[in-house]
Amino acid sequence: MTLRKRLVLLIYFLFLLVPIYWLLNMSFKSNTEILGGLSLWPQNFTLDNYRVIFTDRSWYEGYLNSLYYVSLNTLISLSVALPAAYAFSRYRFLGDKHLFFWLLTNRMAPPAVFLLPFFQLYSSIGLFDTHIAVALAHCLFNVPLAVWILEGFMSSVPKEIDETAYIDGYSFPKFFVKIFIPLIRSGIGVTAFFCFMFSWVELLLARTLTSVDAKPIAAVMTRTVSASGIDWGVLAAAGVLTIIPGMLVIWFVRNHVAKGFALGRV
Repeated sequence: MTLRKRLVLLIYFLFLLVPIYWLLNMSFKSNTEILGGLSLWPQNFTLDNYRVIFTDRSWYEGYLNSLYYVSLNTLISLSVALPAAYAFSRYRFLGDKHLFFWLLTNRMAPPAVFLLPFFQLYSSIGLFDTHIAVALAHCLFNVPLAVWILEGFMSSVPKEIDETAYIDGYSFPKFFVKIFIPLIRSGIGVTAFFCFMFSWVELLLARTLTSVDAKPIAAVMTRTVSASGIDWGVLAAAGVLTIIPGMLVIWFVRNHVAKGFALGRV
């Protein structure tokens, strides 16, 4: 790679990091300093914004609620999508292509279309303001995505492996868990990454289907808006902390994601 190309990549990388740096910069400032003028770094460094989040119960419970239902959704989505994707990749049945396309249309539809049905259903059966309610609602767009990604990985695995395992006396559950899943672990890593991220950033369903007990951090962040103005410092600190779970997920599945982008249909 020439020096010119490296310089262009460096400039592009720095350009991408500017919003994140500015958010981090604001999180260590007071509101007075933020509104007082432009500065590239905190003139009066403070941790008060983070102290508010870690000492106020509603703030840190918002993070725990979000992590809980997002992790639950990722687990449910993978559990449902794995056998479904295997069926699509290995068997041909009446209407299989139409059913596969219908699953994708659920991913294409905006969440607002399903908001009222979910709200009425959960209110009537007592699931409103629960973590499982949001996790199940997010399955609406995460399960089709998971099926679509996993089907591409499973189709790349030769069917002869399935037949050889059956000849060797493996039952289907034993074959699926011990042989097949390790072969598509990169696809599972990619799928888990996308399910986690899409559920983590979704706000409309999560905010409407909760009120107190399962309120997500994105809804808690609206507390910074009041009659006296916006608490920019606390809002920036909350924004920094919402980036951390995504970074950790990327770190733990980074190898699988790299292989997944190279081998799968992502």
